Amino acid sequence: MKWAQSILSEKFPEKMKKRDTNTDYGKWVTKSYYSRTAGRKTKMNVLLPAYYDKEKTYPVLYLLHGYYDDENWLKDRTELKMILGNMMAKGLTKEMIVVCPYIFCSKQNEVCTEMNLENSLAYDNFINDLEKDVMPFVEKTFSVSTGTENTAIAGFSMGGREALYIGIQHPEQFGYVGAVCPAPGLVSGTDTSQHPGQLKDDELKFDKNNGSPYLLYLAGAREDGAVGDTPSQLHDLLNKNKVDHVWQLLDGTGHDESSVELYLYNYMQMIFK
Repeated sequence: MKWAQSILSEKFPEKMKKRDTNTDYGKWVTKSYYSRTAGRKTKMNVLLPAYYDKEKTYPVLYLLHGYYDDENWLKDRTELKMILGNMMAKGLTKEMIVVCPYIFCSKQNEVCTEMNLENSLAYDNFINDLEKDVMPFVEKTFSVSTGTENTAIAGFSMGGREALYIGIQHPEQFGYVGAVCPAPGLVSGTDTSQHPGQLKDDELKFDKNNGSPYLLYLAGAREDGAVGDTPSQLHDLLNKNKVDHVWQLLDGTGHDESSVELYLYNYMQMIFK
């Protein structure tokens, strides 16, 4: 945790978005699998590293999108492929496979229809899809390394909330847990009609019997007009519960890809070490 805190960048290095003609940036592939949780076929986007070799195994980072978005958000709205390719080429991070699933899991609706408790619960349901079908499909389809030291999860906004919830529920599976600008609802807030809270305040910690991750990295954006100070509140609550974590309040970014890109630049340097 102390080492991770020491390498945090406060500003995204724009050179990481510049294409180098001598660098192979890997490729995105789209796959479909049957989600028993949602009761239908569902898609995911998977970023394979340069020179992907089925004879090797790679650690896996699961990245979760926000409210109303889908498996294409990180692929289309961020420069993740370029950033990660440049980082790997410069030795700033390990080779890895990145999985961007669709995290809305409702048997009644295929897409989120509005921001309310019913739809939020469908996002909360993703933990079951991840356990039952997403991870088994990824491990069967791609050449991945398993174990906590090779498995990371992170997310943005609603995906950040779900990544924190999943990481807390399953520290025996995820060695690295992260969230940028996580949405309200992980714990109960002032408006319990929107969400009563996935966890009680004193449950926002890791069960000692199941262990704890190597890294928990939480970030918020100072200019976030969507989730407000929710990330800071979670940071304070983690401190109250004596949970070791890396905290960062981003300057000059908002509730958008600018925060996500800076966050991932930092996070991808920290994981799989």
